[in-house]
Amino acid sequence: MKPKIWLSSPHMGGEEFSFVKEAFDTNWIAPLGPHVNGFEHDLEAFTGSKYAAALSSGTAALHLGLILLGVGPGDEVICQSFTFSATANPIVYLGATPVFVDSESQTWNMCPELLELAIKDRIAKGKKPKAIMPVHLYGMPAKMEQIIKIAQRYNIPVLEDAAEALGSTINGKKAGTFGAMGVLSFNGNKIITTSGGGALISDQEKFILQARYLATQARDKAPHYQHSQIGYNYRLSNVSAGIGRGQMQVLTDRIKQRRSIFEFYLKNLAGLPGIDFLREPEGHFSNRWLTAITIDPDKADNITRETLRLLLEEENIESRPLWKPMHLQPVFKNHPSYINGISEKLFNNGLCLPSGSNLTQESLERVIRIITSAYKKKSAFA
Repeated sequence: MKPKIWLSSPHMGGEEFSFVKEAFDTNWIAPLGPHVNGFEHDLEAFTGSKYAAALSSGTAALHLGLILLGVGPGDEVICQSFTFSATANPIVYLGATPVFVDSESQTWNMCPELLELAIKDRIAKGKKPKAIMPVHLYGMPAKMEQIIKIAQRYNIPVLEDAAEALGSTINGKKAGTFGAMGVLSFNGNKIITTSGGGALISDQEKFILQARYLATQARDKAPHYQHSQIGYNYRLSNVSAGIGRGQMQVLTDRIKQRRSIFEFYLKNLAGLPGIDFLREPEGHFSNRWLTAITIDPDKADNITRETLRLLLEEENIESRPLWKPMHLQPVFKNHPSYINGISEKLFNNGLCLPSGSNLTQESLERVIRIITSAYKKKSAFA
């Protein structure tokens, strides 16, 4: 069997082990410790956020962020439909209802026009949304300046899902720093990883202090175990934070590598009929976590996303359809949604290509050969 090419595998930088070894040598194995504090400081310095809480996952960060915004049973939260289910699930954890808003075509993220329409309609129905959750998919920042203006107009806080967008910017401002809070993920397939892990970032100290409190089982300051609130076991371990500290040292390089991979695909595939790429709108800078293409079958002689995905799969190459929108998911089929058809079209026609920063030139050329072979086969039978 040919060597496996993964979609986005972990890529160590070399210094991670020294931090982990220090954790072992000093017996800081349990949750919390100096690496957790250091990792939080690293995240603050990189993102420009004043405060950060290192947590067990991005989903945990979303959950805590919603709690801190006062979301509870019976509330409604506006959520981007075109995303992974982890964005929407924490809304339901809290007994609230996700209200799904479709995408716009420039960034593939939450459409500001539909957002305002949804807010007006929910208010008219007697349900002012408690929060707005845009997502920066595949590293491309959403139109945050427009979204924030709308949110301020209606006095609704914004919780940014920047799980895929560490290092992405709009006019130099980091993704995750536009709203009241931002969420990061360090899952194994992200641009940097702590094995698992995530973070909540904010310029408001009260949010981060409360997040740390809730994430450590909401234990009160007392010589015994006393709890005045329901808490969670959501803190990152000192060992995992050590991995994160090593990864932060190579983050800038990882972004350059991912962007270089995007440019390679663009150069070699953009000329094929029906294939298109997500370009950066003016002022937007994407970390290009994953390179995604769309394939228009009408322009590609009936070559589809599935044609390419299955060809790659036969060659032991991992690729993935774009996210299936939340309003099309069986579990959310009865939830309110404001739809323009863009995310559904992207799901039907879109494909994520191998984008890991540890991909070799040989692997990238192999992906190109497989994709172009689909067009050559069509030509041979024309």
